[in-house]
Amino acid sequence: MERRKVDILCVQETRWKGSKARSIGAGFKLFYYGVDSKRNGVGVVLKEEFVRNVLEVKRVSDRVMSLKLEIEGVMLNVVSGYAPQVGCELEEKERFWSELDEVMESISTGERVVIGADFNGHVGEGNTGDEEVMGKFGVKERNLEGQMVVDFAKRMDMGVVNTYFQKREEHRVTYKSGGRRTQNPCPPSNSALGLIPFTPAASALFIIVICSAL
Repeated sequence: MERRKVDILCVQETRWKGSKARSIGAGFKLFYYGVDSKRNGVGVVLKEEFVRNVLEVKRVSDRVMSLKLEIEGVMLNVVSGYAPQVGCELEEKERFWSELDEVMESISTGERVVIGADFNGHVGEGNTGDEEVMGKFGVKERNLEGQMVVDFAKRMDMGVVNTYFQKREEHRVTYKSGGRRTQNPCPPSNSALGLIPFTPAASALFIIVICSAL
């Protein structure tokens, strides 16, 4: 975070049991939630200078949590999420999206929101029919989990940020195993991506949120 000059970092697969906030050194503090030391867990890392700006922490589950901060008079909500993997039961996936919907619906109109999450879905290359929520620079073909991401973006009037930036493959794919490729975070694939609201006021505050597994 120091090297990249990142102030806010969303993390998934923390695998730390508990509901706490702890200093992790180098001037950063981690807010996290987990119920099992072997799976799942989400968190948000803040630069220490912003900790005093935290007004509320919502730990919904070991897959969804959010922080509300006030920065220079602007109310900012940072949501960290970790969607179930492709092989998980549909019921578990639907529960995750229901929890995320509830968090979004609890945010007051006029407040800013940024989602940094590992959605475990491929939104695919191209954006025909979905131009209002994503760019053309995804990878691979869309799967069911990726369609859930797109549907969520449409419901919430948000954009799949990472698909708007064209980059060389070596800058998009962060994990390779045999013929499998995973991308994190630009643009979305079977890994992390960011969602931001499509509102004129949103551009007034520049925020960097990166997703990462601990």
